[in-house]
Amino acid sequence: MTTERISPPLIAGEREMLRSFLDFHRATLAMKCDDLSDEDLRRRSMPPSTLSLLGLVRHMAEVERTWFRRVINGEELPLVWSDEGDYQAAYDASESTRKEAFDAWQEEVEHARRIEREAESLDVVAHNARWNEDVSLRLVMLHLIHEYARHNGHADFLREAIDGTVGP
Repeated sequence: MTTERISPPLIAGEREMLRSFLDFHRATLAMKCDDLSDEDLRRRSMPPSTLSLLGLVRHMAEVERTWFRRVINGEELPLVWSDEGDYQAAYDASESTRKEAFDAWQEEVEHARRIEREAESLDVVAHNARWNEDVSLRLVMLHLIHEYARHNGHADFLREAIDGTVGP
């Protein structure tokens, strides 16, 4: 499997720029997982950490679901991997497979894209109950770009430890 990653435009409006950078980072995470077995994807970084590439994919499914569906869209639904609201549960990929994790992640990404496309503007405001604060769609998109960028750095190290692959 080879992931196509499209570079963001150098000149664009704010919404297109945010959308492009978010999709770029989504594709980067997928690229870091290309051509690896389930066992490789479950490989943990180092004790006591449970961090793995598959755990990152699962975590990002939770992040997409939480910010776009639960916050911006106001949907009342549980987390993907925890009915009790335990955000750390997603990191435990010890029994997970590529198919299970990527299917959930891609489903949440598609929901997120639809919600963003249908939003009137980046100024749409919704309430984040966890923070007890109102947030804009603009903040959500920036937050997700930040979240992916941070975790893609982790994915770089995890992938290098598995097979020596480095790069963008």
